[in-house]
Amino acid sequence: MVLSEKETAAIKDLQTQEKTCVEKYSRYSKEAQDPVLVNLFTDLHKKEQQHFDSLGQVLNGTVPNCNCNDSDGKNYNPTATYSLAESEDKKNDCFLATDCIGTEKLVSSEYNTDVFVFADPGVRKLLADIQVEEQNHAEMLYKYKTVNSMS
Repeated sequence: MVLSEKETAAIKDLQTQEKTCVEKYSRYSKEAQDPVLVNLFTDLHKKEQQHFDSLGQVLNGTVPNCNCNDSDGKNYNPTATYSLAESEDKKNDCFLATDCIGTEKLVSSEYNTDVFVFADPGVRKLLADIQVEEQNHAEMLYKYKTVNSMS
């Protein structure tokens, strides 16, 4: 598969977004206080790295098999660590989770736009699948905040 100049630029832009997610989740896993949130950030770091790697395969002319995991968000049921009481740790973890939800929204919208740039149906399917996974990431973060009474 040979990508057009526009397709190549779109993939490189998406890789930039994914690289930011990889770095953010890596950093935030070290900053978070709650072990449940640390585990979530660690898991999402791995998933964002897979997205980055898949886009690299597309740049190299190969469309990787995709198996959209559309149940992660639905099946994620974190346990509560924080009570209703406010604490500095809770405020910090709330900030980190909220920031990541905003990032996931942005990245998801980029996939929604860029999917229409591609002629190859396999690439379009891959990008659509990654978009669903990004939405699942946001849902998981939202569920974490909800169970921990973070507004």
